[in-house]
Amino acid sequence: MPRPKIPRCVSAYPAVEAFVPHGQSAAGEVVLSVEELEAIRLSDFEQLDQETAARMMRVSRHTYGRILGNARRQVAEALVTGKALKIAGGNYELRGMGRRRRRRGRGRCDV
Repeated sequence: MPRPKIPRCVSAYPAVEAFVPHGQSAAGEVVLSVEELEAIRLSDFEQLDQETAARMMRVSRHTYGRILGNARRQVAEALVTGKALKIAGGNYELRGMGRRRRRRGRGRCDV
């Protein structure tokens, strides 16, 4: 039985849920998860190095690099092929919100 995935920490849910090519119908759809968008935001928008960004998402640097690589591939596919880019789903927890657990204590993403 595989090990359960631990939720990745993200700072906020995205304000925009999709990007669609202008002036033509989309040739399909590419789905980008919330944690993949967070990885792009931290590396490309905030210009953080992978080590710092990985610490913020509470994952290893290797896992962060894999998430970022998948995200960049999906964004490139949407841009090159004219597909809509939808942001949805994933395995994440909002920072500071903490999930309700049976045991008392802080959530994984609580600071």
